[in-house]
Amino acid sequence: MTDPAQRPDAAAPPTPDVVAALRSAVGGAVDDSSRRRAEYSTDASNYRVVPQVVVFPRDTDDVLAALEVTRAAGVPLTSRGGGTSVAGNAVGTGVVLDFSRHVNRVLAIDPEARTARVEPGVVMSELQRQAAPHGLRFGPDPSTQARATLGGMIGNNACGPRAVAYGRTADNVLALDVVDGTGRRFEAARGLDPVPGLDALVRANLETIRTELGRFGRQVSGYSLEHLLPENGADLAKALVGTEGTLVTLLGATVNLVPIAAAPVLVVLGYPDMPTAADAVPALLAHAPLAIEGMDARLVDVVRRVKGASAVPPLPTGGGWLMVEVGGADLDEAMARARALAADAGTDAVGVFPPGPQAAAMWRIREDGAGLGGRTPSGAQAWPGFEDSAVPPARLGAYLRELEALMATHAVDGLAYGHFGDGCVHLRLDVPLERSGDPLRAFMTDAAHLVAAHGGSLSGEHGDGRARSELLPVMYSPRAIAAFEAVKDLFDPRDLLNPGVLVRPRPLDADLRRPYARSLLAGSGGFAFAHDAGDFTTAVHRCVGVGKCRADTSAAGGFMCPSFLATRDEKDSTRGRARVLQEMANGTFVTQGWAAPEVHEVLDLCLACKACSSDCPAGVDMAQYKSEVLHRTYRGRLRPVSHYALGWLPRWTRFVTGVPGLARLANAALGIRPVAKLVLAAGGMDTRREMVTFASTPFRAWARGEGAAQVTRGAGAVDDEAPEGARKPRVLLWTDSFSDGLAPSVAQAAVRVLRAAGYEVIVPEDEACCGLTWITTGQLDGARERLTHLLGVLGPYAVNGIPIVGLEPSCTAVLRSDLLDLLPDDPRAVAVARETRTLAELLTAPAPIGPRERWELPDLSGVTAVVQPHCHHHSVMTYTADRTLLTEAGAQFRALAGCCGLAGNFGMEKGHYETSVAVAGHALLPALRDAAPGDVYLADGFSCRTQAEQLAGVQGVHLAELLAAHLPADAPAVAEGR
Repeated sequence: MTDPAQRPDAAAPPTPDVVAALRSAVGGAVDDSSRRRAEYSTDASNYRVVPQVVVFPRDTDDVLAALEVTRAAGVPLTSRGGGTSVAGNAVGTGVVLDFSRHVNRVLAIDPEARTARVEPGVVMSELQRQAAPHGLRFGPDPSTQARATLGGMIGNNACGPRAVAYGRTADNVLALDVVDGTGRRFEAARGLDPVPGLDALVRANLETIRTELGRFGRQVSGYSLEHLLPENGADLAKALVGTEGTLVTLLGATVNLVPIAAAPVLVVLGYPDMPTAADAVPALLAHAPLAIEGMDARLVDVVRRVKGASAVPPLPTGGGWLMVEVGGADLDEAMARARALAADAGTDAVGVFPPGPQAAAMWRIREDGAGLGGRTPSGAQAWPGFEDSAVPPARLGAYLRELEALMATHAVDGLAYGHFGDGCVHLRLDVPLERSGDPLRAFMTDAAHLVAAHGGSLSGEHGDGRARSELLPVMYSPRAIAAFEAVKDLFDPRDLLNPGVLVRPRPLDADLRRPYARSLLAGSGGFAFAHDAGDFTTAVHRCVGVGKCRADTSAAGGFMCPSFLATRDEKDSTRGRARVLQEMANGTFVTQGWAAPEVHEVLDLCLACKACSSDCPAGVDMAQYKSEVLHRTYRGRLRPVSHYALGWLPRWTRFVTGVPGLARLANAALGIRPVAKLVLAAGGMDTRREMVTFASTPFRAWARGEGAAQVTRGAGAVDDEAPEGARKPRVLLWTDSFSDGLAPSVAQAAVRVLRAAGYEVIVPEDEACCGLTWITTGQLDGARERLTHLLGVLGPYAVNGIPIVGLEPSCTAVLRSDLLDLLPDDPRAVAVARETRTLAELLTAPAPIGPRERWELPDLSGVTAVVQPHCHHHSVMTYTADRTLLTEAGAQFRALAGCCGLAGNFGMEKGHYETSVAVAGHALLPALRDAAPGDVYLADGFSCRTQAEQLAGVQGVHLAELLAAHLPADAPAVAEGR
């Protein structure tokens, strides 16, 4: 068992005089709150080290001021960018400087010199965006480039897939503006020696440096002193890359840029297994590829399971693949090089992907690897630590075979992938960390000896951090270790810069986060959703901090995380929220459990959009976590008034629309603005919002009256004795509370479309509420009651194989996801989830479910649309079927990525209006402003249509309404009503 003295429980409280001095000296925010310290207590690693205070410098002067304060007080300082370091490189006990918030500019780009000057907090993808118009890019491109900062990449010597062609970050750095631990500020560059004693130290260790360092490209572990050799130009800038903030604090950098490849072609090569694929790498390197990536069949299977079969293009036969990118002056030259490379690949299983959607989909598999590899195929949590070992490429196949044997010996599993062209292997393992760090220590020690036996490096691009620094003596001689310590003493003699890393390291099993988190099982206040063994602690530790929630992934169709994109505050990221919830489970300084103010503060701006449940590679579902917290906090207690006003909205809607004439009276009263404001205020809502309009004739009343001839009430009217060929296919139209009492025109349009498609449309006799608004407000007991009733209504149809069509995406998503989690033991839940479909899924389904052979889609060739997929639609059902339907119908459309910002009750609640509008301003409002006259705003979500109407005055239509409006004149009619 790990030494109790190493327990991370005792988070040192902030030192008041240091905090006061920082606030006096620094213009940016200085935050010593327990919530902020919880957010920054870990990075993307296994480690938890609570800082005393987090500082957000606004500029270089702020950084210099903060450094002066920490030196004077003797307080440790850790520099942090995007916080995506997987080895514990970006956590520390003293002051954490977050450069990503403000010190994040691209200062200049020189297209002729092909250089850029940047601040340390600039995100890699932003530099790429600004360099692209000049035909340039930064060469190294780690998979986290959409949220990793240049400062972090310089700290860890990041590489990425294309380091085969462009080298590591160190190979692309020209000069660094830095401050060392003594307060000396200088420019580190080639041939400069601003640090007294450094040149003498190098000369005294020439033999050690020449024989032990720089032996192959991915030797990242330790200090890269080989750059200081006279034959290498005594390049201090390159030598400081990869020192992980232990020698200097970075203020700015000048980096080299390279031309963008004109027409990169992806060659995918299939082999029986990963080691055999690795054996082929040396022959492929002779073709000077841009990248050679290895990918295991089991990882591809995980992608298919998580993202859907359509996420993986057809692959050559194999159990392991190499993804090899080649370039050329034009596509013809690149294709010729691809064919030549394939001829030397030693396999007939070859796929060639020119630039386009299929190649992009292949790279997306690789980009998600860091998170998807966070769980084994069995679903067990896999941890970093042995994350990025590397060996010379010629040894890679043999190394992988022995590594597999070592994993079997330790009974651990993981999904290997990586930069095979450089001999770098990414691997997360299901080491059991719940109780102790001992298994981690045992495996890491044996693995370090294996890596060293193959002449490899413990780290191939992520740095050593707290995970591997202790093991450097396995890889290096005592002379090399002594040289590292001497360098540290020259630059940081007081050991204030990121102490415990690289030199005089902390034990690799100290400060581990997971072993000391308390288990919160369902029976003792745990998790109401039936996954992760019913343990809330296990669920929140799904977040390993890869930080995809901090990236703007909308260009690739991502929706996560809307509140962070609006505020750029870590507390509003999925990761920041998970960290505070982990601290709640730990119980050391977020001490008030479910009711802790820190917990409710980070969850306040969570839209419960569920995008993280699909976009987060680790499968974090913050919407469920928020529901759980609200459920546990307010169970048996008085709730916020909005939980009654908005959480019970279906109840109020049924009451208002169920009494003849009451809906018209309510709408008239709420149409008087002072009255509406009073009601909004009384219900805990923002008075800048507008009230909903209740239907004078809800859909269910319409179906009993003037629409009775168009639908079948219940299953009793189905003639079971009719000949098989004469029987129409049946479909159950499930009208949720929104499409029944607030937007019945949608359900009426759906009836017309389904009848035109040849279906007999069944409407249940009884109402069936999915409890969505109870779920989002954490009233989970009430949600279960409604879902149990729903199963009694819809279950008989589902178990008989009758498709159920949902109209409101958020409600449909409940039946496909939350229903199974909240009622896992009811077999009817499985049947209902299996049979529930969106309208587009039904209409594009193959026979016998879909109507393809008996119906042609309406002609939408004259339609141009701005499309807002609902977040729950994107995350649970995916929008694939809708895209297919719209394309096949001939519509021209632009599908937005990102939340509309209303998100059900979120945007209506008091205190959320500004964030709601800011989220809408990311994609929705600009698209509506840019839309041409006559363009259609297509949004199936009632919230999405409401947001557009209230903020932009744009009326949206549901897909059912769009299709119904373009049905042929002879299609079965439906009497319209409201």
